[in-house]
Amino acid sequence: MSFNSSALAAGYVAAFVDATRQYVTASPGRAVLLGLFYTPVLIFVLNILKQLVILRDASLPPEVFHWIPFVGSSIAYGNDPLDFFFKCREKYGDVFTFTLLGRRVTVALGAKGNNFVLGGKSTAFSAKEAYTHLTTPVFGKDVVFDVPNEIFMEQKKFVKVGLSTDNFRAYASMFEQEVDDFMRSDQAFTIWQMNDINEWGRFDVTDIMAQITILTASRTLQGKEVRSGLDKSFSTLYNDLDGGFTPLNFMFPNLPLESYRRRDEAHKKMSEYYTDIIRKRRESGHSDEPDMISSLMDQKYRDGRPLRDHEIAHIMIALLMAGQHSSAASGSWTLLHLAHNVEVQEALYQEQVNHFGNPDGSFRPMTYDGFRKLPVLDSIIRETLRMHPPIHSIMRYVRSDVPIPATLAAPSQDSIYVVPKGYYVLASAAVSQVDPRIWANPMKWDPTRWSDPEGVAAQAFKTYSGENGEKVDYGFGAISKGTESPYQPFGAGRHRCIGEQFAYLQLGVVISNIIRKVEVRLEDGITEIPAHNYHSMITMPKKPRNICYRRRRFD
Repeated sequence: MSFNSSALAAGYVAAFVDATRQYVTASPGRAVLLGLFYTPVLIFVLNILKQLVILRDASLPPEVFHWIPFVGSSIAYGNDPLDFFFKCREKYGDVFTFTLLGRRVTVALGAKGNNFVLGGKSTAFSAKEAYTHLTTPVFGKDVVFDVPNEIFMEQKKFVKVGLSTDNFRAYASMFEQEVDDFMRSDQAFTIWQMNDINEWGRFDVTDIMAQITILTASRTLQGKEVRSGLDKSFSTLYNDLDGGFTPLNFMFPNLPLESYRRRDEAHKKMSEYYTDIIRKRRESGHSDEPDMISSLMDQKYRDGRPLRDHEIAHIMIALLMAGQHSSAASGSWTLLHLAHNVEVQEALYQEQVNHFGNPDGSFRPMTYDGFRKLPVLDSIIRETLRMHPPIHSIMRYVRSDVPIPATLAAPSQDSIYVVPKGYYVLASAAVSQVDPRIWANPMKWDPTRWSDPEGVAAQAFKTYSGENGEKVDYGFGAISKGTESPYQPFGAGRHRCIGEQFAYLQLGVVISNIIRKVEVRLEDGITEIPAHNYHSMITMPKKPRNICYRRRRFD
């Protein structure tokens, strides 16, 4: 802020004060009107002057200018966070702070920013304090962010035990059967059911993928009792519980709204539903089902205490809620891109024919070991997750003042910034995964970029998967830290999603079996896939998001 600009701003304030004094002097009763109408104006003016006139603490990251107090940059961030981040980076560099409904949020962009936030010590950056007000009412007490970090890490270890290779081998055929049963019964696939290879049908891709995702997850992870109980009442409970997992609940956790009441009632009934299943299994001497309930019932904490029934129930709810939207979103984006890129779709189909095709045109069941040998499918999944990670922002609450490495500072700054206690920090892999400084043609969906063993994509994946990166045991087994990679579709560090291999298998088997049965296209006149809808916790395609399909001659 130059001297002349500061003097000009001060002159405006003096003129405003003088005009106000003359107005009130002329009629004392006008003071009340001034209080009603000009107090908001004064607040706005003071907010602007504070940013323009008062010298900024040089130890703090640059702050994004905003017009409206408290609201800050919430509207721009909420409507299109990636556009907001890229514009801010042009002006302020890779590190900057913005106001989000009263919260001060310091953003650290790029691979180094991801590493700073997600690789930070839990004593300094707290996921629990950032998210527990959102997750605990939905997931329940005594799990995830409602327990100390060391207990949460033990719970992740328990879940990891259930995500075994033996279970994955059993799940592959279950996924396939669920897709087949769904397509044979759902009204959206009436054209396919009629065995007509000439007519085209149509479906909303996200609605269909949401249904298939919950069916496949319940058949495998959730258990046979949950799968058999998927009726209208369960759907209502799920929808009411899901209604408490929104940006509104994240920003305002205790509003007296009907949706909050329904959330709490749904959680109570859902918890009772799971504990009833667990009780009946204990009474009957539960069998070794290849599901998560069976696995969790056998686990014990380090102190020898077994998991209590309500803890198992709440972990099962967390698995259901956390995985449902992300898998449905990833499946939707994958099918949309395949519908838009016919050549890639045909390559995927031919890969299925080559590996699993029979002479009569039918297909053999996909196996877990066979799934791991499909480079076209693998590159399609990776590229979709690169362009459409389910979560665009990951936040941590700052527990103590944290210095920012000089390598992250804005080019014009020589000193190291400090993020003060009470702020939030934010990492966005969604930015680093489409950063033009890293990726060639970053906004182009191009699965072939993953075929070059020396290319950026392959190197990023090696760092993320642990081939070129550090492995760390946070308490649930050694995993790739992955925080240094620009590609982080399942998060990184101690809170990296442990269900990523399950999600890869689920997504791969579901997509492959749909493409085995039908050709897909975008609707006539639609030349691009839908834009991102950032108004939900998980980034979904905007409506309309319809896909047209036609039955293949052989399925």
